[in-house]
Amino acid sequence: MDSTAVDRFDTSRFEASRNRLASLAYRLLGSAADAQDAVQDAFLHWQAADRQQIRVPEAWLTKVVTNLCLDRLRSAQARRERTAGAWFPELLLDGDPMLGPADTFEQRESVSLAMLTVMERLSPVERAVYILREAFSYGHAEIAEILDITESASQQHLHRARTRITATRRRGDEVDPTSARRIVEEFLIAATSGRTERLVALLTDDVIALSDGAGLAEKLLRYDTPQRVAAVMRGGFKPTPAKRRLAGGAPALHYAVVNGAPAILFVLGGQVLGAVTFDVTEDKVAALRGIAAPARLVRLTEAWRQHEPDAPLIAQW
Repeated sequence: MDSTAVDRFDTSRFEASRNRLASLAYRLLGSAADAQDAVQDAFLHWQAADRQQIRVPEAWLTKVVTNLCLDRLRSAQARRERTAGAWFPELLLDGDPMLGPADTFEQRESVSLAMLTVMERLSPVERAVYILREAFSYGHAEIAEILDITESASQQHLHRARTRITATRRRGDEVDPTSARRIVEEFLIAATSGRTERLVALLTDDVIALSDGAGLAEKLLRYDTPQRVAAVMRGGFKPTPAKRRLAGGAPALHYAVVNGAPAILFVLGGQVLGAVTFDVTEDKVAALRGIAAPARLVRLTEAWRQHEPDAPLIAQW
């Protein structure tokens, strides 16, 4: 086999792992753009390596991507961004390959916005151990090899991660998709009609709402108590001439599934201008997140443009 054929073969081996590597990097970083950069850096490492000496390419690539992501998490810039109180995960539309694997509850939960936010409280190594174990089913011997730690250290990191996640995790049960959509549609009707009492009734007693302030706030805005959240949501969902000028028109409001959770997307001319995601219990909303910063909506918009959406809940907002 000549060198050109070898390069093509080795490139195809890398490409066969690209989606899995990207989904690992996304879970570690919470950013699709950063995940893509990490995978591309891994490709450069792959090209530069003596590939004939790599016995198990999947394991080698997993180690490279994991450690590239850990370097990013440990960087001074990342620490500043993530501790400044303005960090939000980047949103992914249902069906995005970065959301896989999704066979188990733990795998699906690991890409939920709630879990990605909770994992921000872990150290980089704890986060890596937790994701490799819970989302990718690696054993502690394999994790130890990937992270250059001992098996007992891997077990200890996993125990600490699980303890911290359990202490901060809110409701984590999966809800029937039909029920989730019904609750979100009822919420939208109540919010846009100004029916505050009905809106409050749809919220849990410990509801929280987070917002990036239409992408303009330096820090995330946080609201709690059903009455306060209802007032904020009622104001946020009320269309005004000023909001339409800012948006460049009257967007349509679509129902979607984002990071495994129900969401309402504000879409104009194929561009996702904003999203409100919902953590739903059996019959109420436990948490809401409003995201409008363009950088957090890039991949979501790209996926939406290739998506065949249902009819909008509101055609012109």
